[in-house]
Amino acid sequence: MTTTQLSQENSRFLDQYRAFLKPTHEGFITDTDHAALIPAPPYKKKPHVEHLLKRYADSGLSGASYLRAYLYDQQRRNCRPNSIRSNYTAIFFFMAYLKSLGREDIATVTRHDIGGFIEHLQDRGLKPSTVYGRTKSLYAFLNYLAEQNIVHPDIMKKKFMPKLPDTLPRAIDPEDICRFLSVIDNIRDRAMMLTLLRTGMRIGELLNTKVIDLNLEEQRIEIFEAIKNRVGRVVYLSEDAREAIAAWLEDRSKEQSFLFYGWKHKPLSYTAARSRFCKYLETADLSHKGYTLHCLRHTFASELLNAGMRLECLQQLLGHSNIEMTRRYARLTDNTRRQEYFKAMAIIEKGGVHGHYRLDHPLS
Repeated sequence: MTTTQLSQENSRFLDQYRAFLKPTHEGFITDTDHAALIPAPPYKKKPHVEHLLKRYADSGLSGASYLRAYLYDQQRRNCRPNSIRSNYTAIFFFMAYLKSLGREDIATVTRHDIGGFIEHLQDRGLKPSTVYGRTKSLYAFLNYLAEQNIVHPDIMKKKFMPKLPDTLPRAIDPEDICRFLSVIDNIRDRAMMLTLLRTGMRIGELLNTKVIDLNLEEQRIEIFEAIKNRVGRVVYLSEDAREAIAAWLEDRSKEQSFLFYGWKHKPLSYTAARSRFCKYLETADLSHKGYTLHCLRHTFASELLNAGMRLECLQQLLGHSNIEMTRRYARLTDNTRRQEYFKAMAIIEKGGVHGHYRLDHPLS
């Protein structure tokens, strides 16, 4: 048999095989002639996904095959491990809620079940953003199941999406920033906090920064992939942040690839960074004000807008994909609106407003 004939024979065999087998919703392959379930080719196992699946199996909840198919679908779509973990958490709590109702089969889920689950989360006192995030993750899972004809597509109509409060970003007062920075006596911690404050980086982005990403001479840090939206950007270092990092580079181990590391030269975790931040808040007698690490990013944005930076420029520095996210800071720092208010109020206080305030009598 020639090479051409062999290729044609292989192609004919593959066409017959595809016609004989088709994927189904449970990670099996269906024999179309005999309606028998044949195990599908195994997934290429991913440690973080397998860890979640083992925890789910240990819980005794139903629907493990659906969860496995969905999480590996997320993996193939190149979702971040943190996103996969968040989706898993939402699904886990929903299935636990169904089990508490005496239900095991997710194929029977209704809109009433989804509404009850949202109320259950709210009754637990979770933050609106947490309830919203878990609801969004649940709907993504149900949409996947609806596409596989496992759940009825009608449950995707008129979604129950909790309304999020449109809150203002929480910036740290200038006086409090001075007090906070004045109590930081550790070289590494001072460099870390000043970098967050002067660059607007997310804490996850900073903890993932390596020494090779830093250019002290040009006072810049290159973020090749943002922790949240996976969009790269460049941020810049102020003079005080540059000096703090230079001092830390002199003190740190030259063998470490990450710019900031923790105890026994292990990668610094978010929990450890947050703990150091809270320690300095307490030392500065600011712990009662409710500041968080992310407030340093809010402070960065607010101060730049107050100094006259354009929204479009700030958007690039913060790594926002939507300028409406950046526009929130304009509500917090609009000096023009402040000036207009006090100008008008000065006229009112001097009695310079004339006229009467009354309601017209309703027409009979």
